[in-house]
Amino acid sequence: MRTVGCLIFDGVRAFDYAVIGEVWANRATTRPGLPAFDLRVCGPEGTRVRLGGGLERVPDHGLAALADCDLVVVPGVEDPGADRDPAVLAALRAVRARGVPIASLCAGAFVLAEAGLLDGREATTHWAVASELARRFPAVTVRPEVLFTGGEGLWTSAGVAAGIDLCLHLVRTAHGQRAAATVARAMVTAPFRAGGQAQFIPTPVPAPAADDPLARVRAEILASLDTPWTVPRMAAAALMSERTFARHFTATTGTTPTRWLLDQRVLTAQRLLEETDLPVDTVATRCGFGSAVSLRPVFTARVGVAPREYRRAFRGREEG
Repeated sequence: MRTVGCLIFDGVRAFDYAVIGEVWANRATTRPGLPAFDLRVCGPEGTRVRLGGGLERVPDHGLAALADCDLVVVPGVEDPGADRDPAVLAALRAVRARGVPIASLCAGAFVLAEAGLLDGREATTHWAVASELARRFPAVTVRPEVLFTGGEGLWTSAGVAAGIDLCLHLVRTAHGQRAAATVARAMVTAPFRAGGQAQFIPTPVPAPAADDPLARVRAEILASLDTPWTVPRMAAAALMSERTFARHFTATTGTTPTRWLLDQRVLTAQRLLEETDLPVDTVATRCGFGSAVSLRPVFTARVGVAPREYRRAFRGREEG
């Protein structure tokens, strides 16, 4: 996934456009070890595009340049109900027909839906307009509670920061955890939030601090993933009752302790498979799965391929 097309047209959100540029920009000095991305800003040829916030941008490429990209990303739009340029919708259909993966950020899902690409699929968008997406496009199964969703070459994300999460997920899927972490570090953002995590949580995720029992417990868990952690054990480490611990954990992270633990174990397994020659059984034990037999179904369900195939794929990309 080296050539990325950013599709712009009148009314796209400037923030989302900037996110795409930040994730796939080539900045070798601050992002050592990343592939040489070719980010193409594509739009109606010869047209000055009016972005949200009064900004304007002339696309570097016409719509035809999307056809041979490895990925096309559609920013969110300021007005989900606005009419879209038929040429833009036709270009998206052509891209999809060629098998090029497509991702939308925030209300960009409306553009994909208008092009007919989301019929019969699950999708998400910003929670504030999710009901409108469901009303206008009844053939789409709208999931307003998640950060991002998709697969088989078609992805949608929720609002604002969730677009960053999806972009990092796409980088991670194509180039590995280290590449995604490098981009996240350069952007000063969290490197991993699972797509199934809640869009809205009552309070922001707190910064780790010595007097924050949840941050301390999370750090302790990450340092000993091979430990048979349970919710009662986590709660005891936090000096809380199970109910209080589970409530506070979900309020501050947007996910349950059990799901967070599984996400971290899979993420660590990805890193070890990418960066070490440890046998899969050893990787499984270090991550708390006990054996390769236990790791395989969970890893395959979360990542899409089995551990050995995952390692082989990333070793092949490095050699290429």
